[in-house]
Amino acid sequence: MTESNFSLKKIEISVSEAEKRTGRNAMNMQETYTAYLIETRSVEHSDGQSVLTDSLWRRYSEFELLRNYLLVYYPHIVVPPLPEKRAEFVWHKLSADNMDPDFVERRRIGLENFLLRVASHPILCRDKIFYLFLTQEGNWKETVNETGFQLKADSRLKALNATFRVKNPDKRFIELKHYSDELQSVISHLLRVRARVADRLYGVYKVHGNYGRVFSEWSAIEKEMGDGLQSAGHHMDVYASSIDDILEDEEHYADQLKEYLFYAEALRAVCRKHELMQYDLEMAAQDLASKKQQCEELATGTVRTFSLKGMTTKLFGQETPEQREARIKMLEEQIKEGEQQLKSKNLEGREFVKNAWADIERFKEQKNHDLKEALISYAVMQISMCKKVDFTITFFTNMHFCLSLLGI
Repeated sequence: MTESNFSLKKIEISVSEAEKRTGRNAMNMQETYTAYLIETRSVEHSDGQSVLTDSLWRRYSEFELLRNYLLVYYPHIVVPPLPEKRAEFVWHKLSADNMDPDFVERRRIGLENFLLRVASHPILCRDKIFYLFLTQEGNWKETVNETGFQLKADSRLKALNATFRVKNPDKRFIELKHYSDELQSVISHLLRVRARVADRLYGVYKVHGNYGRVFSEWSAIEKEMGDGLQSAGHHMDVYASSIDDILEDEEHYADQLKEYLFYAEALRAVCRKHELMQYDLEMAAQDLASKKQQCEELATGTVRTFSLKGMTTKLFGQETPEQREARIKMLEEQIKEGEQQLKSKNLEGREFVKNAWADIERFKEQKNHDLKEALISYAVMQISMCKKVDFTITFFTNMHFCLSLLGI
């Protein structure tokens, strides 16, 4: 299958299972890891039926390799993030162990969401390496490494250098970087608050389990009120256990927020790439200007700025006309090459900005839609929970009234 017709083929992608395994790592040491089963189904058959076409197992590290490749080859794209490798923003009932079954299940859902994000992207979905990730289990890593993407990756030190030394940064990308920082800060704070609230809420609900036990014990010594007290105890037990489902649903919304917490870093990656390109452009322009000045000084015989060449000329005498002509000719050739390089970098920079901004606008629409739906669903869930609380308050009020009539 070629790269072009893969983009036209409609398939369903799912990460259906997670399996704990034991094996040997690169250092020949035994390790325990989780493998995930990826299934793809074609939906373009004459009978209209969906038939299983491929299934294979992948480790989390292979998902990381795929994403790192996409970051290098598509630097203008806001590449979807992977789910967290280790649990963050956990509350006391959740385990921070990355082998915990509940965490593995949430990560399975997150990995499936990552693949669906890539598959739904108008450019990333056409990538051959992504297609092979879904269909080729053996030798896939070798195929990725043969692309040489590691050699094309920008170093963090180089990116940091460009950040501080670029002279004319694009204001739009500066604003985008500030926005990504603020987005990360706001969502991080929201998730921390949510974890604290979950801790307290869990404690409040579970305390009602004590009411259930007390009412059940009380019902055993009462004849006339026994049935009512037993019913009250059962109600309290049900109420106390309901918090488990509520917080499990909340965890789903928390994972949706975490996705956009990690998207903030994807936005910064695009900004860093633009800064690197702008820095290279400025260095090329500066080098070209320096060579033009050197050529002019040789042609006119005047030196405007201090240079090592000027000092050696004073110490060892003037160059011969032939030497000067040779240097002028060499500089003219370098200037011509520099002008071509500068033109090419300018065109490359403009193309990057155009493509990057188009994808950023696509991301913004996606983000607004997803977060709006997630927050509305979360609000609906909270309203439903509050209604249960109102019912419990009413129940206790009526019980207090009944007990007061009985003189208790």
